[in-house]
Order: sequence, then C-alpha cells, then structure tokens
Amino acid sequence: MTCRLYLITPPTFELEAFVPQLEAALDGGDVACVQMRLKGLDDQALLKAAKRLAPLCQERDVAFIVNDRPDIAVKSGADGVHVGQKDAGYDEARRIMGPSRIVGVTCHSSRHLAMVAAEQGADYVAFGAMFPTTTKTVEHQADTDIIEWWSGLFEVPCVAIGGLTVENCGPVVAAGADFIAVANGVWGHEDGPKAAVEAFNRILGE
Repeated sequence: MTCRLYLITPPTFELEAFVPQLEAALDGGDVACVQMRLKGLDDQALLKAAKRLAPLCQERDVAFIVNDRPDIAVKSGADGVHVGQKDAGYDEARRIMGPSRIVGVTCHSSRHLAMVAAEQGADYVAFGAMFPTTTKTVEHQADTDIIEWWSGLFEVPCVAIGGLTVENCGPVVAAGADFIAVANGVWGHEDGPKAAVEAFNRILGE
C-alpha cells in the first residue's frame, strides 16, 4: 500500500477564511482524509464547521473525520471520528458511529494500546508524536521502530503523526506508515497549502 496524506486542520481558524485554504490543499493532489481538529469551540460552532467542511472533502472523495466527538461526527454527516486515549473510548465511539463509519484511535508510542485498539476493531491506529510539533503539547514521543514493527505484523493501517514536514517525512514513509498526518507542515508551508500537498505527494509517490 502506498503511503497517503492525512490532513489535520489547524486547532483554531476562522471558518470562511479557512475554506479556500482547504480547497487549495485538496487541489494540490491526493489526500486520503481530513481531520477537523478544533479546540475550545462550543457544540454549535463545532457542528457548523463540520457541516461546512465535510461536503468540500466528500465531493473530492476525501474522507472527513472529526476529532474527539463521535456525536458531532454523526450529526454533521462525517465519514468518521478520531479518538484519543482521554476521549470517548473506542467502544463508545463505535456504538455512536455504527459499523460502517471510520473510527481511528491514538496509541501514542504504545504497542499494547495499538494491539488493543486493533483487536477492538479500530479502522486505523495512530502513532506519535514522531517529531516536535507546535500544534499541541507533546507528551509521548514515538519513532520509526514502532511504525516498522506495526507495518510488518498487522493488517490494520497505521498513521504517523506529529511534526511531520516535507523535509523530515522520508524515514517515516520508508518505515511503512500507511498515512502521514500533517497539520502545520501544510498550513504553515512557505509556498501555501497547495504547494505543500504537491510536495508531499511527490515524496509519497517516489
């Protein structure tokens, strides 16, 4: 399986100003999914943002995933939810999402957590942070060894997350990650999000 790009939104943004940025990124090349990761908003604002962004992704055959909130994911028509270890557990997320939508699980740098998530039925497991990141406070550091180990033994896809950029993602891709999750590496790219996605896809296509 070829490694693909998994976009994560900035933790804060003004909705209508962000729409053309997201469209530009999606026009830059292959993107597997977009995770809306917004912090500090009330439920109404979260739902409004999800309902605005989901169709932009889905009309391009890009899966739209909501961070933390399976209830918002279902109400907005999202394709899936991503839950951390401190969020709704996998079982609760699956109950709300139903059998056919995506449920992904953060596993930090833990082989045990990843195996538990896979056994429960997670659609993917996420390892990180691979590198220092400005998007969130890093409590867990992962390395390419866990990616290599996982991809060599398990069928469930794995996502590498945390501080990934065009410059540093090569070893993570080579280790066997199915997806690389990128936030600031796209939105903070000096040439803009479209150029960033084009650059990532050149690397992923090598």
